[in-house]
Amino acid sequence: MTGPALFLTEDPDLRRRQLVDQDPSRYADYLAAPLLDNISTDEIIPGWCCYWYDEKLGDFAYLGLRDDVFDETAVRKLRPQIVVSGMSKGCGSSREHAVYAERYAGIEIVFARSFEKIYEQNCRNVGIITCDDFGILNALLEGAELPLTDFNRRFNDVERTIIDSGGLFGFNRQRPAVDAGKASGGRFGASRPLNSIEKIIQRNLSATNPCPPNASIVVGESYFVNTDVRFSHEYVTPMAAEMFSHQFGDEAPLADPDSCYFFQDHLSLAGAVLERRPDGPTLVGRVRNLHERQREFAAAKGGTFVGTLPGGGSEAICHNYILENVAAPSQLIIGTDSHTCTAGAVGAFAFGVGATDIANSWYNREILTKVPEVVQVRLVGQLRSGTCAKDIMLTLLAHPVVQSGKTRGRVLAFTGAGCATIGIDERATLCNMAVEARGVTAYFEPDEITRDFLEQRCPNRPFVTLPSDPAATYAVTVTLDLDRVEPMVSLPGDPTNSVPITTVPRDFAVNKVYGGSCTGGKAHDMDMYAAVLSEAHARGLKVPDHIDAYIQMGSSTVLAYASERGYVSLFESIGVNVLPPSCGACINAGPGVSESTEEITVSAQNRNFPGRSGPGSVYLASPYVVAATAVAGRLCTPMELFNGEVETTCVSQ
Repeated sequence: MTGPALFLTEDPDLRRRQLVDQDPSRYADYLAAPLLDNISTDEIIPGWCCYWYDEKLGDFAYLGLRDDVFDETAVRKLRPQIVVSGMSKGCGSSREHAVYAERYAGIEIVFARSFEKIYEQNCRNVGIITCDDFGILNALLEGAELPLTDFNRRFNDVERTIIDSGGLFGFNRQRPAVDAGKASGGRFGASRPLNSIEKIIQRNLSATNPCPPNASIVVGESYFVNTDVRFSHEYVTPMAAEMFSHQFGDEAPLADPDSCYFFQDHLSLAGAVLERRPDGPTLVGRVRNLHERQREFAAAKGGTFVGTLPGGGSEAICHNYILENVAAPSQLIIGTDSHTCTAGAVGAFAFGVGATDIANSWYNREILTKVPEVVQVRLVGQLRSGTCAKDIMLTLLAHPVVQSGKTRGRVLAFTGAGCATIGIDERATLCNMAVEARGVTAYFEPDEITRDFLEQRCPNRPFVTLPSDPAATYAVTVTLDLDRVEPMVSLPGDPTNSVPITTVPRDFAVNKVYGGSCTGGKAHDMDMYAAVLSEAHARGLKVPDHIDAYIQMGSSTVLAYASERGYVSLFESIGVNVLPPSCGACINAGPGVSESTEEITVSAQNRNFPGRSGPGSVYLASPYVVAATAVAGRLCTPMELFNGEVETTCVSQ
């Protein structure tokens, strides 16, 4: 060790003390204290800090950490060489800004009990060492000098080589040429039964690591694979564009630009929110810079640019657009957003990546992929009235298999007869929240429901199926009886804080209600909001004056759908603010964000990490519950609302 260590303890006072008292003799005491689990990338660096993409990021390291311990530049001034925390370090967003914030703040090694997949891959790509061996940490704290190999034992050969090279771009500079007869990628095993995900990976293997005859890829090994679709949004495109130009030259073209998409969807409604903040003009200027830089890069390099609407908002949220217009069965899709997994609803192997990975893929279409284990989630039975896919996912998040970490770094494969009762929009909700279950992605094998959806949306999309072999094996199997799924809610702080809504005290008032985001802004979500609000309208009820209620569309297609069915006028007539397509409040960048720590929001979005949607508390729930809560003024289900089972603050029209 040549620098300080920073221990992210549960006790905020211990965290504060380390900023002024870096006495190595106290390291053992800090390490013995309970360490923070589930530190999200939102906490490592808040969303608004991602408007920068240079060394300024170092000033923002851990600025969003719960309890507001670290001020701007506090961690950078300390310049810790090592940072230590508990389970699930780096959950949430795929933003590579988080690891750059750590790197620019001086951090070289990150210790944690466990890591989330995208965060750890981003660390590896930029040259930050990650380690879950606290024996090594203790040795360092005691003054030992250790070789890099001690830190890398749990990684495969390709991952170790990237670490030894100082990151992905360093690895590429040392990567052997194909014509030299040396493959860059993992080892292969004997031919064996494969599941669908393994078949997609094996089919897409890059020429740098071809599969030999009568062989198969190996679980846990990493291979370079060719992507079918690549997309990025304005949060990440400028950072990745700088990397691309620096590594490959200003004139370097995109490989197969027709398969690249650029979205201005995350910040298209941010202006009205940012202007109210003390540094509003600066932030608005930074957003404008992101939009302009992305537009310039897309214009120069090609690809499909999906921009903003003249009246405000975006043409679509990236995930909704990809599902509606692009994704096809058996494709391999990457995007600079952790919810890229949404496309698994139609049978694509889709997952989020960081800026380095997307920049590299622009050049050669490749992404390094570790073959994941698969968790089979068998759905049996049929949902009862008033429950939906959001309740299924929140039920799964509360399941011991998730709570114990057995889904971490794995793929969720939804199977079983219950799948036939669930449409594509609802499948999209389940796949969208796979990362909240700590998975890499999720997947439904294509069926007639998939075929019908694609034929209605885009008949020319390819329909290639790679069904799992009957003898394919799974790491874990979970069975969910849909008949027993209850209306669920996720308590503030983490999506895995999921409980039946009947167990939650109702002695608090709700300030805001938000129905939208890539999770809750699809066409069927609009059906669910409308089912509740039309009944409320028929009973002469409307949203109370003290509630700010919002419903936001996921795409222009969804907006047209809702308008044609009269949903938009229904929502507005009952007191709901209807918003155009955009990412918005879910990432603290649009109407619906909380303004104070006292505010409580009930939301159909996918995340409720501290600070994710403003300083207030966020409860996650289904579109049914969100709509009922908007009218009741208190957390409730439609049945409770219309049967008078909860004390409400709703008013008659």
